[in-house]
Amino acid sequence: MTSPLENLRRKLSLVVAENAVFDGWTDKAVIAAADQLGIDRDQARLAFPDRPADMVAAWIEGVDAAMVEAFPPEKIAAMKVRDRIRNLIWFRLETAAPAREAMRSALSILAMPQNVPLGLRTGWNSADLMWRLAGDTSTDYNHYSKRLILSGVYGSTLLAWLDDDSDGWQETAAFLDRRLADVMRFEKLKSSWKSGSAHRPSITRFLGRLRYPAR
Repeated sequence: MTSPLENLRRKLSLVVAENAVFDGWTDKAVIAAADQLGIDRDQARLAFPDRPADMVAAWIEGVDAAMVEAFPPEKIAAMKVRDRIRNLIWFRLETAAPAREAMRSALSILAMPQNVPLGLRTGWNSADLMWRLAGDTSTDYNHYSKRLILSGVYGSTLLAWLDDDSDGWQETAAFLDRRLADVMRFEKLKSSWKSGSAHRPSITRFLGRLRYPAR
């Protein structure tokens, strides 16, 4: 259960990002968002972080929350896994679109050495959330490899999107489809490798036999 301050921060987050296009990731953006939403300025300051990196992280969390609300289980259940991931990524782009011009500065802020851990953590959390919404329940190494790969796909798609002036972001859509096709090929290869593991020579078994020869 989220606290009132957390709810207020989420309510502010997307609007703060829109104002960051003009005011940067500053207190001015928070005040402008509070005025737009009819929220007391002091309450807004209390609820929303004042450090630029934390403001960006709060925005990302706001996009995460909007994504969860937009994709209840019954909506996503009928989709194939690839379509689930694609729709989730595309929703994030559409949600971030009003603050698109603030995205470059947001990425630059998170790329600063002191903010890299925060940037990695927020990226990982978003990838984890997308996979969980897509129905992934893996707990082995696949849990980590899927999230690492999706973080890379989403990050590269964001960069392509920022430079895309095509109608309806057609170039970004094509880029995303190519990246997802690469991921699906990798998953199929990984699956076939795993299914055939019983028939491949095992280095562990081989070394074990060297140490303990069969009698």
